[in-house]
Amino acid sequence: VRIVLSDETVIKTRDYVAADLGLYPGQALDGEALAQLKAAAGKASAKERAVRIISAAGVSKQELEHRLTQKGEDPGDAREAVAWLSELALLDDRRTAEQLVASAVRKGYGRSRIQQILYEKRIPREYWEEALARIPDMEDAVDKFLQQRFRGREPDQKERKRAIDALMRRGYGWQEIQRGLERYGVAMDAQWEEPYE
Repeated sequence: VRIVLSDETVIKTRDYVAADLGLYPGQALDGEALAQLKAAAGKASAKERAVRIISAAGVSKQELEHRLTQKGEDPGDAREAVAWLSELALLDDRRTAEQLVASAVRKGYGRSRIQQILYEKRIPREYWEEALARIPDMEDAVDKFLQQRFRGREPDQKERKRAIDALMRRGYGWQEIQRGLERYGVAMDAQWEEPYE
């Protein structure tokens, strides 16, 4: 609803806020009632925005609070919205960490890239190890990547370097990549070991 004050100020809020405060058209608001309206509208805005954010993507409590304040919500209202969603069990950093890891594994990312995602999403480190322990052996992901990249042919030196660089950007370690190339049948001589050690 839009609440238009006598000075033409417009306050947008949810209809339940107006109902909770017992507002009606033509009502005169004193300073205290106006302050209550603004506070209630701010809290409702933060909660509604928080719900939209978590429904679109997995976020940590810290990231959600940060995003809400970035969008212009009052820091106190942002904290309250995060606490509200936590109480409703809709915001759980442990579960979010597990979801992020599972999503990254489906995309074929390696361990270091997955750790970077957890860091970027502001997941508390106390949940990292438990979530990272769910990463399966990624040999199949490396093999699939190399099969798609080389399409059954013997890659030249330039193609090998590009594939190695791409796998490193995806978060794989040199030993994982080296074993994958060996399984593919690419001979690994000393010149390939130096740049990555």
